[in-house]
Amino acid sequence: MAKIVEVSSVAKDYGEGGIITHALRGVDLVLMAGEFTSMAGPSGSGKTTLLNIIGGLDRPSSGTVHIEGIEITQLPGTQLSRIRRDRIGFIFQSFNLIPVLTAFENAEYVLMLQNVDKEQRVERVMRVLREVGLEGLEHRFPRELSGGQQQRVAIARAIAPEPALVLADEPTANVDSETGRSLMELMRRLNEEKGITFLFSTHDRAVMERARRLIKLRDGQIIEDTEPRNL
Repeated sequence: MAKIVEVSSVAKDYGEGGIITHALRGVDLVLMAGEFTSMAGPSGSGKTTLLNIIGGLDRPSSGTVHIEGIEITQLPGTQLSRIRRDRIGFIFQSFNLIPVLTAFENAEYVLMLQNVDKEQRVERVMRVLREVGLEGLEHRFPRELSGGQQQRVAIARAIAPEPALVLADEPTANVDSETGRSLMELMRRLNEEKGITFLFSTHDRAVMERARRLIKLRDGQIIEDTEPRNL
């Protein structure tokens, strides 16, 4: 089984002068292909910071991050953007859909950046919209969709480019509990059927319970890391 993520001695400090916040303190973490992992911890524990650093949205103060064997922390912006575009999918708690684009167009957007030809884009986007339960809603704009449907569009957008890794920051935070459970079942199925590696940050007990591996953070450090399990 291949390593998808390798985090080594990662620290992240914010601030300057005498007021420094140590968001991460020497974190080490390895994710293998096909894992379905949740990170939990109180606000300020470092979950989102670690997720952003793994996704190349932020750079650590020290330490290294490898994605599929490529060290990303020192990469120039253009190369880092390419890795984010091609190998990492993102799901945000606020959905982050483009309001002037339809569900289809939002899911298609990264494929256009990848210069995938139109026929293949249409086939792939329609397939993933079916997979996430949005068939028939592809021409609706985000404002015409429920919160759960918008998050399904965000999931479709994340998986359409066929990434190795999907990072999800509080993916159930802005939906009701029943919709949250449905979204988790959807992502579990995508993980099992497509082998996509998922890493979540969450406060949601239902997300933690559906994860095969649970990592707990406190004060910028990993304090507990359960063994991967079959559910």
